[in-house]
Amino acid sequence: MEDYISKFMNYLGIERNLSSHTLKSYQGDLGQFSLFLKSSVTVNQIDCLTIREYLAYLQGMDVRRRTVARKLSCLRSFFKFLCREGYLASDPTAGIRSPRLEKKLPKFLDLDEVTKLVEAPSEDEVLGLRDRAILETLYSTGMRVSELVSLNAGQIDFIGGALKVMGKRRKERLTPIGENALKAIRKYLEKRPQLLRRRKRDILKDKDALFLNNWGGRLTRLSIRRIVKKYIQKISSELNISPHTLRHTFATHLLDAGADLRAIQELLGHVNLSTTQIYTHVTTQRLKTIYDSAHPRA
Repeated sequence: MEDYISKFMNYLGIERNLSSHTLKSYQGDLGQFSLFLKSSVTVNQIDCLTIREYLAYLQGMDVRRRTVARKLSCLRSFFKFLCREGYLASDPTAGIRSPRLEKKLPKFLDLDEVTKLVEAPSEDEVLGLRDRAILETLYSTGMRVSELVSLNAGQIDFIGGALKVMGKRRKERLTPIGENALKAIRKYLEKRPQLLRRRKRDILKDKDALFLNNWGGRLTRLSIRRIVKKYIQKISSELNISPHTLRHTFATHLLDAGADLRAIQELLGHVNLSTTQIYTHVTTQRLKTIYDSAHPRA
């Protein structure tokens, strides 16, 4: 089993060019499935019943439906690969339905909340300037956190008002960025050398990273999450959001203002329009709420 998993991971990393974060997720899901199997079970002995038993095992462990669906999707990709490469004659996941998921509308901030959030960091010191630039950039571009942490200083076009973003599967796209965000980045860049001077001499990689930590290294996804949480708690004890909420807020505000759904798809870097269409449900729900509260005979 481990040999087949290794072949599949090489395929995902080399041919499909998936990110390290995605590869780690696949590795974990396949590792859990491998542990579930008896040591004597070979890949050719895995059938539809084996997959159903595994899904029942996950449900018995109170694993969330969305997580079960993700793990099943991972197995589907794995066994399709094995069939395509000739290691298996048939796909044991064929005909197995994913658990039905309840559709959750994405959380987003209203204009007043997002304004308070981006203005929360102090501009008296370099880390505050950095945090202001991070929050402004996330809201101004709608980019993913993984895209933000991979940004280099040279990817900003201050004259054209755009960023060169490396998206999923390392696909590049140009994303417009607003003047407020550019202004915040300029202020941060003036003080950024202070962070570079704290860099240890033996740390040579990521020297071009735009957003640096306190020791001059590239920020991580976890660091961005902590930064957003810090300022959310400053403006409200009731809000519970993640950095991704700013991406939802970006898309929702554009759609509310009349932006074309296809344009929003391009800005977000979505491959399929169906992924972007969830924001139409958000705006429809908002309109219904306004109607119910405002119409005298609603």
